[in-house]
Amino acid sequence: MVKKIIIADDHPIVRTGTKLILQSNYKELTIDQASNYTHLINQLHKNEYDLVLLDINMPGSIKRMMITEIKEIQKDIKIMVYTAYDQDIAMQYISNGADGYLNKSSSEKNIINSIKHIFEFGYFYPSEIVKKLAENPNLIEKLSKREVQIFKLMAEGYGNLEIMNQLKLQSSTVSTHKKRIFEKLNIDNISDLIKVYEKLH
Repeated sequence: MVKKIIIADDHPIVRTGTKLILQSNYKELTIDQASNYTHLINQLHKNEYDLVLLDINMPGSIKRMMITEIKEIQKDIKIMVYTAYDQDIAMQYISNGADGYLNKSSSEKNIINSIKHIFEFGYFYPSEIVKKLAENPNLIEKLSKREVQIFKLMAEGYGNLEIMNQLKLQSSTVSTHKKRIFEKLNIDNISDLIKVYEKLH
């Protein structure tokens, strides 16, 4: 299935270099470019994209509000913050709804793996970011009341069948809630879920 990406950055060498790296590793990939934020917004109104690699310091940038505006235009698009700024700055954008963070100094291998991961799982955060997210108790506020119930049961070692019986839910419903919990907490395994739970208690 062909994926469509737009690289939004004001440095031609960054856009071109990143495009070459991705095209050499992903054959079914269409890549557009935007040199500033206004150009990006215009492109988003004209074309549907699966992912935007977003420089947060390009001309026209409205900082963290860019995440909200982009999602309002295309609600299903994934946003990878693509910047030279450190992870503390990236965390601010993640809190606003960005789906990933990639430093511009990353190796070619890391760039390739990050794109693969965000297409496969819907997000990409380096291990250091995951640790910081796990340390942030405000994450739990993203969960619905039912998701909090299932989150606690999972963290306490209950399996799907036990959760189904205790909450009187269908298997498919439990699976859907678990998927949403993982997405909202930006984790992909029970070990990380338990770490989040332990930080809250």
